[in-house]
Amino acid sequence: GEPGQLAFLQRQFQVAQRRERVLTTTYAECERITRLYAKTFALGCSFMSRQKRTAVWAIYVWCRRTDDLVDGPRVEQRSSSLRDVLAAWERRLDDVFSGHAHDALDLALVDTIKRYPAMDPQPFRDMIAGMLMDVEQDRFATFDDLYLYCYRVAGTVGLMTLPVMGSADGTEATLERARDAALSLGVALQLTNILRDVGEDRLRGRIYLPLEDLRRFGYTEAELMNCVLDSRYQKLMQFQIERARDYFKKAESGIDMLSVDARLPVRASLDMYRRILDVIEENGYDNFNKRAYVSKNQKISMLPVCWMRTQPRNSIPYRIADALFPSPDS
Repeated sequence: GEPGQLAFLQRQFQVAQRRERVLTTTYAECERITRLYAKTFALGCSFMSRQKRTAVWAIYVWCRRTDDLVDGPRVEQRSSSLRDVLAAWERRLDDVFSGHAHDALDLALVDTIKRYPAMDPQPFRDMIAGMLMDVEQDRFATFDDLYLYCYRVAGTVGLMTLPVMGSADGTEATLERARDAALSLGVALQLTNILRDVGEDRLRGRIYLPLEDLRRFGYTEAELMNCVLDSRYQKLMQFQIERARDYFKKAESGIDMLSVDARLPVRASLDMYRRILDVIEENGYDNFNKRAYVSKNQKISMLPVCWMRTQPRNSIPYRIADALFPSPDS
């Protein structure tokens, strides 16, 4: 009867309240993790609406946890046991997309998928495949091989977050058109990471630069391992930097397709990361001994120009930014 129904509704209400409390705590933890590990990204996200911000944090934390599966002590394991770990993680991902959380951090992603039903599990699966690649492969013969790796570990993030960013006119068609740019940004960021980290990766016995490019400039793996910095290496670096800039340029074309509040985070990530390429040049291409980075103060000082560049093209702020701080590709 009615009392039973009331008791049932009350229980449902209490469950919902408890879920909300857990979610609030979980999203706060996702924010903490994002701010700790992805400072540029977190800075950009702080300009989005709270609804979008929390969703992006949840996606970032899933990516971080996926990355952690292959970092640290587990890497010493044989890749066969790592395959098992990643296969279990993929099954868990399927559960999350079915609405079932294994822990509180999963719950944030379950909630995000519920809020943004256009999210697709495929880029998440592709990232898991990228983690296996990172363990099993320490050389890349061609740029096509490297591109696949960059897509899996970074381009996927663009595709994961695109439904959250939303399109300028609210249509699926515009979002679909922005896919290539979102992919290009992920690839550009990863190529920049690779160029920044040549020295560190070398210590781990890894070379991410395509071997076909080394041959093109008459430079050998042994020379890279011995930090030979000569005109051949500088030309090799110039070539890699130009390629990364091309991907940044492709990414730039998609910013206006995004909803207004998503433009600044994307623009800020793009400009701040692209600046690392300039720093590598300023360091005389010595990425063996000098780590190219952009300081927090420099990032903050870049924000006003990033904002100006997200304004309509014929607006005064955009025109001022274009005149005083021309985009590297304009």
